[in-house]
Amino acid sequence: MLALLLQMTLKIERATDNGRTFIRLVGRVDAEHLEELKFQVSAEAATTAIDLEEVSLVDVEAVRFLVSAEKQGLEILNPSLISASG
Repeated sequence: MLALLLQMTLKIERATDNGRTFIRLVGRVDAEHLEELKFQVSAEAATTAIDLEEVSLVDVEAVRFLVSAEKQGLEILNPSLISASG
């Protein structure tokens, strides 16, 4: 069981509705995923929301990124992991 938890990765799902982009993250968000996440968000940050409902773990670098992105206008949905960590 522990081996499965350590191998858990991040799944990024995108959906668009009425010109708004929703990015749903599933799994574990680590620093190694930040470049892809920044790419997914960069072009449309003002009209993008990231949903963290299915996130199981967020490392400190990912928390820093998400907090910074939120301050720049990115909407964070279901941010309980960030609130607890940051």
